[in-house]
Amino acid sequence: MSDFPGWHGTTIIGVRRGGEVVIAGDGQVSLGQTVIKGTARKVRRLSPGGYDVVAGFAGSTADAFTLLERLESKLEATPGQLQRACVDLAKDWRTDKYLQKLEAMLIVTDGDQLYVITGAGDVLEPEHDIAAIGSGGNFALAAARGLAERTDLSAEDIARQAMSIAADICVYTNGNLTVEKITK
Repeated sequence: MSDFPGWHGTTIIGVRRGGEVVIAGDGQVSLGQTVIKGTARKVRRLSPGGYDVVAGFAGSTADAFTLLERLESKLEATPGQLQRACVDLAKDWRTDKYLQKLEAMLIVTDGDQLYVITGAGDVLEPEHDIAAIGSGGNFALAAARGLAERTDLSAEDIARQAMSIAADICVYTNGNLTVEKITK
């Protein structure tokens, strides 16, 4: 009996620069060596309690939607307090037996704060105002950091160029981008 090859795909990047935060994600979902879908939308805008939040996810789509719903309810309970909502979600994710089995990661922003949330209970604020997750996350992160240090590009331009570089390197990343921006 062969092992199930597993789902791969998606690269998500968040870049904060010059009063704006951008989260960009590609659209690729792969099963083993086969591209199942190239136009998945894994970056979403949420507006709980009238406050805009952008979230991008990598991993199992159903698991990520479960986490996004939980995040949205946490944000409704604590309007305008992204950090508190993220910490509450991470606590639940770490301690709830059902949620512990979820396989996804999130990047979230409200335009001021930028966080990576993991199932290990982590709520990480990235160094250098850049975060990346997913199959091509490290490629996109390296490209974005290089661009941010050596250019005056906007957050959106850095995110787009970094995703393009990641798509050229990672077979689980494509160039079909969804980009959401929040300006403060």
